[in-house]
Amino acid sequence: MDKIDEILNRGVANIIPSHEALEKELKSGKKLNIYLGIDPTFVKLHLGNAVPLRKIEQFANAGHNVTFLIGDYTALIGDTSDKDSERPSLTKEQIGENFKTYKKQAEKVLDFSKVKVRYNSEWLGKLTYEEMIKLTKNFSLGDFLSRELIKKRLNEGKYINLSEVLYPVAQGYDSFSMDTDVQVGGTDQTFNMQAGRTLIKNWKSKESFVLATPMLEGTDGRKMSKSYGNAIWLDDNAFDMYTKVMAINDDLIVQYYLLATAVPMDKVSQIEKELKKGTNPMQIKKDLAFEIVKELYNEEDARRAKENFEKTVQKGETPTEIPEIKFKKNQKIEDLLVEKDIVTSKSEIKRLGEQGGLALDGKRIKSDEVAKEGILKIGKTRHYRLISA
Repeated sequence: MDKIDEILNRGVANIIPSHEALEKELKSGKKLNIYLGIDPTFVKLHLGNAVPLRKIEQFANAGHNVTFLIGDYTALIGDTSDKDSERPSLTKEQIGENFKTYKKQAEKVLDFSKVKVRYNSEWLGKLTYEEMIKLTKNFSLGDFLSRELIKKRLNEGKYINLSEVLYPVAQGYDSFSMDTDVQVGGTDQTFNMQAGRTLIKNWKSKESFVLATPMLEGTDGRKMSKSYGNAIWLDDNAFDMYTKVMAINDDLIVQYYLLATAVPMDKVSQIEKELKKGTNPMQIKKDLAFEIVKELYNEEDARRAKENFEKTVQKGETPTEIPEIKFKKNQKIEDLLVEKDIVTSKSEIKRLGEQGGLALDGKRIKSDEVAKEGILKIGKTRHYRLISA
């Protein structure tokens, strides 16, 4: 598969206005302006976030002008494209703190030496009230209110902040300001990306493209999300990452190969054929977990993660290498694990405790118990040695 075929066909859910039109542009030899925007509303990135990162990496490798846009201004509004409630807006200080770890995580997938990093406050922060009025005249309130999640919230009598209407307008102005040829983003961003096409067409008389990437499903088969507690984080340690991949449903193996690895497409097609023939998926999934860890860490870490998985999960042994975490006096287990970034929320670890998924030295405990020295087991696979600070 050549670079153009990979751009057009790997990890692509939809191309607007058409696959054929973008293919013609790519084959023309022109260097296109490509951008992906991310609002730093949360400090952790997961494999699903990495899908569009991989796509702009493909564009960069093909020699196009790629911009990684930090939505420091749009994050002040809060995007609700994939949310059924208003997303809290962030302060500039919070946005700055969140972005500190973004680049470090994204670098596992994206080579920043090939892309330009910009902030949308460069242009959004300079808009006058008159310019904003002219900008909004390009869009219909009806289009915004007709969106499925917005209609759902209205029908349920939930509050909709007027600033939410401005989010797609602001994102559209991002695309216009950078004279974008192709916007890349998840399918949940299609409406917002269409706003960019509208502005570019109205104000530049130019056709532009939207390339929407699929939403990677999480370990439980739902969309990968912090809220669902089913995410595989880019900063998970190698063993946790390997173990989480092994926990995915068998019918997601091909999807993960396509969206979460750089394994060549012809090999992925062969794997798909083997699975359809009835080949036992265990070894194929082990190869998948190994590949994902190898790409995001290295081959040695992948090998050790595999060995650790086989020893602790398949044979039920306690691992010989157990990370240590120190707790404070009278600190609750749930507070400790959130503080150390081992879990993303108290609700996640509380749920585990209620389901019998927490144990200290082999004895089941609840998440709100005070931490004591010993070996803490979380779920079936994760072990931590608790030490008093």
